[in-house]
Amino acid sequence: MERMFSFLDEPVGLCERNGASDIAIDGGSVSFEDVHFSYKDRPILQGISFTVPKGKRVAIVGPSGSGKTTISRLLFRFFDVLGGRVTVGGVDVRAVSQSSLRRLMGVVPQDTVLFNASLDYNIRYGKRGATELDRDEAAGRASLLPFVSNLEESWETVVGERGLKLSGGEKQRVAIARLFVKNPPVVILDEATSALDSRTEADIQDALTALSDTRTAVTIAHRLGTIAKCDAILVLKDGEVAERGTHDALIALKGEYAAMWEVQAKTNDFLVADETKEEAKEG
Repeated sequence: MERMFSFLDEPVGLCERNGASDIAIDGGSVSFEDVHFSYKDRPILQGISFTVPKGKRVAIVGPSGSGKTTISRLLFRFFDVLGGRVTVGGVDVRAVSQSSLRRLMGVVPQDTVLFNASLDYNIRYGKRGATELDRDEAAGRASLLPFVSNLEESWETVVGERGLKLSGGEKQRVAIARLFVKNPPVVILDEATSALDSRTEADIQDALTALSDTRTAVTIAHRLGTIAKCDAILVLKDGEVAERGTHDALIALKGEYAAMWEVQAKTNDFLVADETKEEAKEG
């Protein structure tokens, strides 16, 4: 029995500072300043530095284990950095309450979390007190309304446990609509479409673009074509930023990113805009 409850004596891994105040900004830039982080004795990030200016979109790519998802977890402060600091609007995330920090941000993950409840509930859950008008406007921006209009029970349709009654693309649209309802100034798209087929992914790209267009956005991507129009792209390798720049600049560099792009082009495992497809043909 003592061993069973021994975990209660373990120290709490993440605590708020005494007197931590709510973050007092409506948005702002996101910065990682010489950030170091390890999971126990396994180094993940080794001196990562970058800034996402307010209202800009930065994508992060790299092989599995390079630290992409860890960046989003540190931004939400699920863990604390071991060195350096993470800031939002110039404020160290360790200096503010976790609840206020997380109200400032929204995420569309690879595996959307849905409740065994109605579509209406799953979307309006994004903001306490959200109205039906909020829901309808958000669903329209997420291109969800045609789907809902064909349902016999409309907004009262129950989606099933973890959304099992919906397709992958439909679940992602619900997640996007939920974020439009919440209307956070900082958005994280964490491999948001990597589990979808290319056709479904193409269908929801406009909604994802609209979601991040006027917000500070960090996109963690697998398919490189989805981030070709971002303001900047960071390529992680072995816990460090190996390359950074725009899509065109990185292709011209003929380094890590260009090699990844070439591999995905050969396997058709990416999504590109029409003009980029034409460029690929000409190349």
